[in-house]
Amino acid sequence: MKVMTRFVLIALLITINYLCLAQLVEPLYFREKIHDFGDIKEEDGLAVVEFNITNKTTRPVSILTVKPSCGCTTPDWTKEPIAAGATGFIKASYDPKGRPGYFNKSLTVTTDWDGTPVVLQIKGNVLNPAKANDPSAFSVVNGGLHLKSNSFNLDKIFINREPVPVSFPAFNASKDTIHFLESVNPSYIRVIMPKTIPPNTIGTIKIIFDAKLKAQYGFINENVELKTDDKEMPEKSFSVYATVEEFFPKLSNDELAKAPVLSLSANVVKFGNVKAGTILERAIKITNTGKKELIIRHAQSNCSCLIVVPGSRVLKPGQETSMKITLDTKGRTGPQNKSVTIYSTDPQNSVQRITFTTAVLN
Repeated sequence: MKVMTRFVLIALLITINYLCLAQLVEPLYFREKIHDFGDIKEEDGLAVVEFNITNKTTRPVSILTVKPSCGCTTPDWTKEPIAAGATGFIKASYDPKGRPGYFNKSLTVTTDWDGTPVVLQIKGNVLNPAKANDPSAFSVVNGGLHLKSNSFNLDKIFINREPVPVSFPAFNASKDTIHFLESVNPSYIRVIMPKTIPPNTIGTIKIIFDAKLKAQYGFINENVELKTDDKEMPEKSFSVYATVEEFFPKLSNDELAKAPVLSLSANVVKFGNVKAGTILERAIKITNTGKKELIIRHAQSNCSCLIVVPGSRVLKPGQETSMKITLDTKGRTGPQNKSVTIYSTDPQNSVQRITFTTAVLN
């Protein structure tokens, strides 16, 4: 009887341990797996990015290999084992010399946690100084004014830092001088325009986005209108894109040990195959496993079909809340890949994403 009881207990412990491991999603957490350098100059030399990796397992984990897809990319990484709860790095250095134009490279990371590799990605555009002001580079036509893009993409901006202007070149391809009269824009966006751009000349339009005035986290899409005397198209409308986050300075190990930590019960939710019109619901548990109060700033879905009902916004150490997420498949068919992005005061992982996948059948 005692032997049988001991056997049952051992089996139960094994089962519990297995379930705990099964629920551990992304045990090796990367804040970002894709890094966009944007435009880089060939003469500036190596473009370097450091991917931070947080060990969310219960034991030390070693990075075994990092294999780049191209000899143009040189990797480096934390060589010693990364302790449970600690952070390591993977560095990628891209050499733009003699490689003008767009690039998209990958690094395959292997660890001793399991046999599943993690793929990181770097991309960007190498500018050739000799062709930077070539009219052919301004391929987007907006009346007599030609630009390199049909929108003003500010990339990442910070709500707790002073706004800085982002410059966008514009080429006057017309035979007449274009005069800039005024701009129509939200109060938290400032547009600095040149007074004039003579024919066959490049001018600069600057956009300043004050995220503190906007007071909203996450991806933001706004519109600005430039009024000119361009005979072909006097009023020019552009989208302004930005992703608003909170800036956190680099912390010491002691400071990190005392910081708030946002932990999710799942980073990926797979619903499998469902019939069209099915409403899918899932409650995601959020726990503050750190030592200081955690504030959830914002939760943003990337689709109107995905509704988020947040729980408590402020979590004390050890406290948890439940975030209810509803995916409505009405009017949708085929594979669906939607996400909710959570912005918080976790200084190491202030931006975390939950992905929801399903296949909608007719």
